[in-house]
Amino acid sequence: MSAPAPPAVVDAEPLPRQEEVLTEAALAFVAELHRRFTPRRDELLARRAERRAEIARTCTLDFLPETADVRADDSWRVAPAPEALNDRRVEITGPTDRRMTVNALNSGARVWLADFEDASAPTWENVVLGQLSLIDAYTRRIDFTDPVSGKSYALRPDAELATVVVRPRGWHLDERHLTDADGTPVPGALVDFGLYFFHNAQRLIDAGKGPYFYLPKTESHLEARLWNEVFVFAQDHLGIARGTVRATVLIETITAAYEMEEILYELREHASGLNAGRWDYLFSIVKNFRDGGARFVLPDRNAVTMTAPFMRAYTELLVRTCHRRGAHAIGGMAAFIPSRRDAEVNKVAFEKVRADKDREAGDGFDGSWVAHPDLVPIAMESFDRVLGDRPHQKDRLREDVDVRAEDLLAIDSLDAKPTYAGLVNAVQVGIRYIEAWLRGMGAVAIFNLMEDAATAEISRSQIWQWINAEVVLDNGEQVTAGLAREVAAGELANLRAELGEEAFSAGNWQQAHDLLLKVALDEDYADFLTLPAYEQLKG
Repeated sequence: MSAPAPPAVVDAEPLPRQEEVLTEAALAFVAELHRRFTPRRDELLARRAERRAEIARTCTLDFLPETADVRADDSWRVAPAPEALNDRRVEITGPTDRRMTVNALNSGARVWLADFEDASAPTWENVVLGQLSLIDAYTRRIDFTDPVSGKSYALRPDAELATVVVRPRGWHLDERHLTDADGTPVPGALVDFGLYFFHNAQRLIDAGKGPYFYLPKTESHLEARLWNEVFVFAQDHLGIARGTVRATVLIETITAAYEMEEILYELREHASGLNAGRWDYLFSIVKNFRDGGARFVLPDRNAVTMTAPFMRAYTELLVRTCHRRGAHAIGGMAAFIPSRRDAEVNKVAFEKVRADKDREAGDGFDGSWVAHPDLVPIAMESFDRVLGDRPHQKDRLREDVDVRAEDLLAIDSLDAKPTYAGLVNAVQVGIRYIEAWLRGMGAVAIFNLMEDAATAEISRSQIWQWINAEVVLDNGEQVTAGLAREVAAGELANLRAELGEEAFSAGNWQQAHDLLLKVALDEDYADFLTLPAYEQLKG
């Protein structure tokens, strides 16, 4: 079979130096990935819909009987971690713009999650120039001066830089600016993976590291199997040894929580760990059990801590599963953004971050995430205290953990209930985040927290759930579409007053307001907020 034609770049303004990323050979590689793997991707997306319909019918989930032998087999392990990924005690996350690239690599964290997914709005500029940022970082051509602040940014010596783990987009998102001969968009996941792998795999190997990835939004072991097939082909195609790729899977969907061992098994030659992703996990629970009645109603998102019984079941099962199979268990995000003006706010927040990281280290996690460089020392201290000079604690097998299928769905074990303040916060975060996303910003500081697409998803999903479950709030009001519209109108008025008419009109505030209400109120629940939002994203 002849090689497919390289994908065409459509509806995109030329970008500076794009020819360094969009080379003929790189695009031919992406085209081959698309030809081989997009049909199976499409089948798996259809399977998601079938599974969701089954959950709607049964309102339950269980560990898979057809893969019981994989779970029962004590003999298999994932491949040993490469040296560059053996110590992951603190990881920092963020998009791949040039300033973030330098700051994250210099942050003192062991790993940087270079994000093309939830922390990046997928404008063509972010997609292409994000790849260029990483190429320039590896060739040490990324030093620059911010034209606004005048501040200079330069990389530290290579030995002091964080190891990069790239997060491509999830399977559900397409890249509209790259299409095949039939006009079919290439999946964003294959664009992000393909361009990065093609340009950087060999230079990373030469530097003593490798092409490492975080895999988002995975819903089943079959989706992990597809990624493994992509890795095998990509390595063979470019003459790179199998097993060079390493992948950490985010267990951020409720269905994946029931298939942790199977996911590691499918990727075992390339697996390096699992991660506990809080906001997307809650979003997935709401999405899958949205018509399950009061039993599945979540309270305010900030009231669902990692100590909630069903969240603790999830995280402890993750640690036990990873360590049983020789993989790293990576904890959740500390999303606090320090205030430059309020030391008391920082003091309280830092104590919460410290308590959270102490808990994770004490539970057996091998590392954790932070969203800001100022949090790196706090998280490092928590893990240093437990790990000492050891790179991880995989020897803690957590055989005391016994999680049953129903424990992961014990949502009604929470005492907290939805509140009016929680509704207001969901609307505020939703509007403010979507407005920034429509301007091409995927990671946004809102009320001293770093918000990304996952937090916007849980915000709009909770509004939808509370309306459809006819929830009564702490002030006695029932959540209705009318109440949501009233709160949203109030937030829009507050923003107009806060920003001034000129700045308000220059933003996307009305558009963001309308989009939030659409995805929060429509009877036909959108699987992902970013799908209708992408249709409105310019660039």
